[in-house]
Amino acid sequence: MEIQLKQLEFGYDPKVPVLKGITFDFDRPEFICIMGPNGVGKSTMIHCMNKILKPTGGELLIDGLDVNEMKLKDVAEKMGYVPVSSEDSFPLTVVDTVMVGLQIDSKFGTSREDLEKVYGVLRLMQIEHLAMRNFDELSAGQHQKVMLARGLVRSPPVVLLDEPTSNLDIRHQLEVTKVLSRLPREKGMMVIMISHDINITAKFADRIVLLHDGEIYATGTPMEVLTKENLRVVYGVDAEIIERDGRPHVILNDSVPEE
Repeated sequence: MEIQLKQLEFGYDPKVPVLKGITFDFDRPEFICIMGPNGVGKSTMIHCMNKILKPTGGELLIDGLDVNEMKLKDVAEKMGYVPVSSEDSFPLTVVDTVMVGLQIDSKFGTSREDLEKVYGVLRLMQIEHLAMRNFDELSAGQHQKVMLARGLVRSPPVVLLDEPTSNLDIRHQLEVTKVLSRLPREKGMMVIMISHDINITAKFADRIVLLHDGEIYATGTPMEVLTKENLRVVYGVDAEIIERDGRPHVILNDSVPEE
């Protein structure tokens, strides 16, 4: 599956563009992280990709088809989506909550195959023990793992993740990101994740797309993108970069670089 962004633009106000001429190809199974400061258009970019938002300029093609010409159901069949964590809660069991992720198939009733898919993804996220708990009884971190399971239950070709580890402690951030990073190799999926954690991203990402002021500032491997100069320009921080096992590790300094 291939997603092509060609001079993609979006703005809630025509005079204030959020995305400016984004051109990029998502063209193979890999773990891609979209990074950048708050407000640079990360969520807007993936919302254009899954048809939540309609681009105001340029083209967005999914396997050569213009996303504007596709039905929302057809887009949803190709892409799983896990939104940024929220306080939403409902009195369904975890099994039933994850089962909602299969409803796109327009089937009535629950088959053994459906249950196998649900329990398989619960095992993947290491929350099988929560299967019969009510979703509204869980902690914020458990909520997020369940929502991740719901987005992955169909094993879609592409899954879009908006800060999926934001409610997790550092141990579970590492566990979940490690699981997500394996999906391209083990299931042939393309995993596209918005992330704010520089070092976890550096440890697991295959490629990084770094946004700045609504544009792509840099793309490439973590070693290529997470440089001292790029962090200074995009985040306005001074940092030292050391290499560990072929990947960068960022150590932030106290000083703030001059403009």
